[in-house]
Amino acid sequence: MKALLKSFVLLFGAVCMCIALVHIGYGPASIPGSVPANATMDSEDRFYATLFLGFGAANIWCAQELGARGQFFRALMLVFFLGGVARLISAVQVGAPSLLFVVLGSLELALPPVLLWAQAKLHAPAA
Repeated sequence: MKALLKSFVLLFGAVCMCIALVHIGYGPASIPGSVPANATMDSEDRFYATLFLGFGAANIWCAQELGARGQFFRALMLVFFLGGVARLISAVQVGAPSLLFVVLGSLELALPPVLLWAQAKLHAPAA
């Protein structure tokens, strides 16, 4: 099970990095259903994509030693969960996004508790 969790976190980090690279390369045009963005929104999207690139890299780093780097991993999962909360705030204030982003928001809210539970169970300190 430890190998499965490690593999999942590695894949998760790699997917985050790929998404970020697409946003850096194509800007808001990479967002399904988006409208043409002005220079300010384009700049903002590409800037935040670099942070998501770092988020993905940090997950890959944590996956190498999920037991020893558990504190960092928990912090990353909190950040990811808060991204889902931010999507909820957006939905309340602006309206529901496309189905793709509803699914992504659901994953952002559901994955962290599951991954944190698995990490804690598999990497509990020996009694």
